[in-house]
Amino acid sequence: MTTLDLANVQGFVIRGYRLPYAAYEFLRIDDAGRARALLREVLPQVITAAKWSEKPESGINIAVSHAGLRALGVADTSLDAFPEEFRVGMAARADRLGDTGESAPEHWEDCFRDGEAHVLVMVSAKDDAALRGRDERLRAAVAEAGGLTVVRKHSGAALEGGREHFGYADGFSQPSIEGSEFEPQAGEGAPPGKDGKWRPLRAGEFLLGYADEQETITPAPPPDAFGVNGSYLVYRKLEQDVVGFRRALREAAATYPGGEELLAAKLVGRWRDGTPLDLSPDRPDPALVKDITRGNAFDYRDDPDGLRCPVGSHVRRMNPRHSLPFDGKLVNRHRMIRRGITYGERLPEGAEDDGQERGVIFMCLQGSIARGFEFVQSQWANGGNAFRLAQDQDPIVGPQDTHGPAKMTVPGAPPFFVGPLSRVVTVRGGEYYFTPGINGLRYLAEG
Repeated sequence: MTTLDLANVQGFVIRGYRLPYAAYEFLRIDDAGRARALLREVLPQVITAAKWSEKPESGINIAVSHAGLRALGVADTSLDAFPEEFRVGMAARADRLGDTGESAPEHWEDCFRDGEAHVLVMVSAKDDAALRGRDERLRAAVAEAGGLTVVRKHSGAALEGGREHFGYADGFSQPSIEGSEFEPQAGEGAPPGKDGKWRPLRAGEFLLGYADEQETITPAPPPDAFGVNGSYLVYRKLEQDVVGFRRALREAAATYPGGEELLAAKLVGRWRDGTPLDLSPDRPDPALVKDITRGNAFDYRDDPDGLRCPVGSHVRRMNPRHSLPFDGKLVNRHRMIRRGITYGERLPEGAEDDGQERGVIFMCLQGSIARGFEFVQSQWANGGNAFRLAQDQDPIVGPQDTHGPAKMTVPGAPPFFVGPLSRVVTVRGGEYYFTPGINGLRYLAEG
């Protein structure tokens, strides 16, 4: 049984804080010594994964890009040990990720396009006042330290009911991690084997320096004081075309026998309140959503053709669980811890586009970006081959502009085809970050 050094793991890697306000400060390092001094100053504010008796009102977490580590003066022996995808950064992987057209890096916010978002400081808080207070303290520390420049700030806040801008409840089914000391829930770990029991995933799928699902230690850059307890963070600002999504759904539902709400559920794989189609294909079930022992306890094995939950639906693509042509062992190697928050105000139903930015700050954590985020995005979201769906793409996050007119298949007798689909989520910027353990942050601060 793995034992995690929770006091040396940054907290958001292991737990979702459920703090509904957030700010993301991006810093460029201009002077390594002053940047290290800032790290020493703010390190006590970092929330760790150690269990708390009372939820904090606010706190921070810190991640650094490869360019940022170089700017901090990290030795080449450490820098060169990182995997290629992290070394080159997200913009250089655009073709692999389907970041084309309006999502291409040349259209991104300049700090991401130019690779200057060296340090990401994530501020989490219980309310707006607590967020402003913590963020102002951070800004004051940056100004006093000198040697760093704030190049961008993103702010977010949870929408009412925990929903995102397309109207779906979000945040279900995070992977449970062995050794985290948090009680695993059915549906959140590895799909059940012959014993019918779900189990936590091995910690090395998410944390460096621990055994993964293949009993191999996930490599950490040397020395161990720097790399062990770290994780790779993917950060993406995703803008949502709410009017475009609502229009496409409404037009498709006009000829769909089940009506608009059922079709909306078919696109995502859950009803808008979060009820899984696999467990309740005919109607939302609020009691099921609230029941942590049942709400995620499904694995698609008895729905191979997707008659309840379409094989090409968003949540089934993101986590196929145990369904043909997949088995649990394959899926376990491509899991991610998802974090993030909505930004922008909710657009009222029936309203025209008001020109305001709104969307999701998407983040995920894993022990390998290539095997985690990049694989899921390129193989499961941007294409259909893995699901025997030819060129069908994810109806929510697929680029929809790489193979001509796009569609989604809703199985049935006869099947129903939703399309032509257009892009409803556009990437406005992003980067790959290393989230050091507390030990790693101390190592960086000490130079």
